[in-house]
Amino acid sequence: MGDVTVGTESGQESDASEAPEAPDPGRKSKQRSFWKELPLLVVIALVLALVIKTFLMQAFSIPSDSMQNTLQTGDRVLVDKLTPWFGAKPQRGEVVVFHDPDGWLAGEPVTEPNAVQKGLGYIGLMPSANEKDLIKRVIGVGGDTVECKGTGPVKVNGKALKEPYVFPGNTACSTDGPGQFKIKVPKDHIWVMGDHRQFSADSRYHQDKPGGGAVPVKDVVGRAVVVAWPVTRLNDLPVPSTFGQSGINTAAAAAPGALGLMGAVPLVLWRRRRRPEASPPVAP
Repeated sequence: MGDVTVGTESGQESDASEAPEAPDPGRKSKQRSFWKELPLLVVIALVLALVIKTFLMQAFSIPSDSMQNTLQTGDRVLVDKLTPWFGAKPQRGEVVVFHDPDGWLAGEPVTEPNAVQKGLGYIGLMPSANEKDLIKRVIGVGGDTVECKGTGPVKVNGKALKEPYVFPGNTACSTDGPGQFKIKVPKDHIWVMGDHRQFSADSRYHQDKPGGGAVPVKDVVGRAVVVAWPVTRLNDLPVPSTFGQSGINTAAAAAPGALGLMGAVPLVLWRRRRRPEASPPVAP
């Protein structure tokens, strides 16, 4: 009899050389050490923090009481830096951070940060040592007429503002000196005031500077959107309803009407040209 071939269930010959290799319990999987990966993780974290600070959001520390009681000294606020990249401009009622436009902070004491603070400031976790920034509330935008007489109220385009955010006991504006003003805000500028009116050297006190005290929009870093620290003061910073009252945006309200009139004139002329001329009367 010939040799008998033993087949597998699939009908194929078994081959001992194709059998799966038994795992070697002594072999260890090669994994990179955590300590070798740590420097890479730190670099990635720093790069992400720098990108966020530059394009998305940055933390700022409140240095004074000029925005009480909305903001207290030592509060940390998060500032939206993303929307300005898409063309958004500061609006009335927003709390904004802006670079010192014309030496507003001249003579103010400066605390030299240590090396750690400089590093944290560079990635946006602390105020940058080389940046002089202020934080105020936008009262008027380009084209607005802002005025205040006596103890107030502040008026924007003739509309009186009800300002519940003003520090208790303060009047809307000072009774003399720079507290009395009337200005038309230049194009691409904003008029800013602190909520602690009698403790804020804001637009009112820099009317001798270029722009008459108004801040160029290009100097605005972004809008403060939330108080992030301390956690006991965690809160958002919405636009007060007083800035949404009817008639305050007179310039913008006039524009649609003017555009509508300009669009109606060609339509009327076109319809008149298409209207058939009347036939002359037929003699009886």
